[in-house]
Amino acid sequence: MDLRLLPYDLLPLEGVPESILVVVVVLDWILRLVALGWIPHNRRPSVALAWLLAIFLQPIVGVLLFLVIGSARLPRKRMAMQAKMNDVIRENTPDAHILGNAHEELPDWIESTAALNYSLGALPMVGGNSFEILTDNHECLRVMAEAVDRAEDYVHFEFYIVAVDDTSRVLLDALVRAHERGVRVRVLVDHLGSVGYPGYRELVRHFDRSGLPWRRMLPVRPWKGEWQRPDLRNHRKILVVDGSLAFTGSQNVIHRSYNKRKNLRKGLEWKDLMIRCAGPVVAELNALFTSDWYSETGDLLLDEVTGEVPDVEGPVFAQVLPSGPGFETENNLRLFNHLIYNANERIVIASPYFVPDESLMHALTTEAQSGVDVQLFVGETSDHFLAYHAQNSYYQELVEAGVKIYRYRSPTVLHAKFVLVDDYVSVIGSSNMDERSFALDLEVSVYIVDREFRRRMDAVVAEFHEASTLLDFEEWKRRPLWHKYADNVARLTSALL
Repeated sequence: MDLRLLPYDLLPLEGVPESILVVVVVLDWILRLVALGWIPHNRRPSVALAWLLAIFLQPIVGVLLFLVIGSARLPRKRMAMQAKMNDVIRENTPDAHILGNAHEELPDWIESTAALNYSLGALPMVGGNSFEILTDNHECLRVMAEAVDRAEDYVHFEFYIVAVDDTSRVLLDALVRAHERGVRVRVLVDHLGSVGYPGYRELVRHFDRSGLPWRRMLPVRPWKGEWQRPDLRNHRKILVVDGSLAFTGSQNVIHRSYNKRKNLRKGLEWKDLMIRCAGPVVAELNALFTSDWYSETGDLLLDEVTGEVPDVEGPVFAQVLPSGPGFETENNLRLFNHLIYNANERIVIASPYFVPDESLMHALTTEAQSGVDVQLFVGETSDHFLAYHAQNSYYQELVEAGVKIYRYRSPTVLHAKFVLVDDYVSVIGSSNMDERSFALDLEVSVYIVDREFRRRMDAVVAEFHEASTLLDFEEWKRRPLWHKYADNVARLTSALL
């Protein structure tokens, strides 16, 4: 056999018997051809092409990686449990996508958005809510701890990153105190999201000693028979107290430096946004926690779930939209695109990781080119190298379309996540604007329709403006060549981030 005809990655096999070489070459091309027809199934072309590129360059390594992290779906058992919970939620939800009457006439697209969310997530838009905006991480921990200390019946706690430190201890100790006085406390902590942070081991010991019921979400412990794709994570942040009060948003339960030495050395501190919720929307956040608890434990907390979402009059309407690999579609991406295309005056987006897919990129640039004021808040610095540089690679196209990019000044790390549209709509939650949040992570978003709340969010935006710098496009184009190179290489991975 002429070795020059072999693929370059097989050349080290020189000296191997020709019969073995023939088998290797045939298997190599079988892998490539099977991948060509297998990988694109139910995947976006961009994602499929990224995987095919990896497999064609390094067939064995690429296929092994694909087998480990190539499926954006949870295990079948987990998917079946999610489907069962969706059915339970629908059975306990009135057959209407809006409950309660608005005190003012709303644009038609507000109702169509509620219908979309109801179709995707089974939860209706409900009136009679109130919200408080919390923008200080450590103060929010104290406020949540006070709420837990007042709990009389139950507390449901679900966060992506949780660790014991001098600031988080106030909330974690409140959970233990509530458990000790007879309140039914249940805790969910994402396994891989938390395990690498200082204070996680102490958290495990703290909860285990207390006897408080807690579980790791989506655990990856093969030695205990716990396995799923390791980068499918539960990114939600939810605290529910007695079914009457809830908190959600972008914040994790940890010091705002995340206690990492490199962060402390650089002075990095995270900037988040949470909302304190009261009203019928609390029952929707509680239903989402109950769904996740059931998925992790098999225990269905029917006595801790509101029988039906109450039908309350306005004025503040809200709706919870869950999303993630437990659903057949990318719920949050569909919501964001729908809102963006219906904007008439202004769109404001804050996202620490902005790596859009083609549909989101087209939506934003189309609206900017049509005259809508599109503002994007991102961080001047980031804790994720690939996501940061992939994000940078989209700035030129966005700016040329008319999008204003504001970079939150370092050393603060922008971590707040929200979408604001015109004078009516605010979406607050855990979701970033990247493929990970759209397809790989379990997320929660709260769709809020209210002019007064929207004005309060404008005050948050004003604070962000003061702390940010408008991207100077001419200066941006003069950034170092190595920076441009890193941006372009990172962009190739954007479909898999």
